[in-house]
Amino acid sequence: MSRIAVAAIAIVLLGAIVFYFWPRKAATITNYPSSGTDLIAFGDSLVAGYGADDGKDFVSLLSHDINQPIVNLGVDGDTTAQALARIKQLDKYNPKVVILLVGGNDYLQRRDMTEAFVNLGQIIADIQKRGAVVVLVGVRLNAILGNFDKQYEALVSQYKVAYVPNAMDGILGNPKLMFDNIHPNNAGYQILANRILPVLEQVLQ
Repeated sequence: MSRIAVAAIAIVLLGAIVFYFWPRKAATITNYPSSGTDLIAFGDSLVAGYGADDGKDFVSLLSHDINQPIVNLGVDGDTTAQALARIKQLDKYNPKVVILLVGGNDYLQRRDMTEAFVNLGQIIADIQKRGAVVVLVGVRLNAILGNFDKQYEALVSQYKVAYVPNAMDGILGNPKLMFDNIHPNNAGYQILANRILPVLEQVLQ
C-alpha cells in the first residue's frame, strides 16, 4: 500500500474519531446557538437568592464566573402558575439564554404537580418562541414524595432544553449549607452555581 493511501486512511480514521467524540449535546438544544443578547434567570425564591448575602446568590455568582450580566427575574414564593402569568416580563429583553428554576412552591403548597409540569412546559415554550435557549434546573425536594425526575426528563425530551438534574442534591437537609429548611445559605448557593455553570457555559459557546 502506498504512503498516500496510508495517509488517506489515517485521515479518515482520525476524522471518524473526532466526529465520534466531539461534544454534540448542545447542537440538539432548541435555539442553540441563540442570536439573542440577554442572559436571564427566571423563577422563584431560589433564583431571587433568598437566604444569601448580597452578591452570594447563584445568579450573581454565575454572572461573576462568566463575566457577563444576568438579569434576575426571581420572585419569592412564585408557583409555576404565577411565573407563567408574569412571563411577559421577558418582553423588554432579547433573551439569549434563560435559566429556569421554578416548581418547588407548587410542591410545598400541595398544588397539583401534573398541572405544575404543564405550566412549566408552557413557560419553556414561551421562552423558546423568543429564540432563547432554556437551561432547566431540576430540584428534587424529597427522595420519596418529591422525586419528579421523570417529569423533568419528559420536558427535556419534548422541548430539547439544556438540563441541570437534581441541582439541590446534598444541599437540602444539610444544616451547613442551608439558611432555613428550604433555602440555601451562601455556601449552598455556591454549590448550586457550580452545578449550573458548566451547562450554562456549554450553551454560551
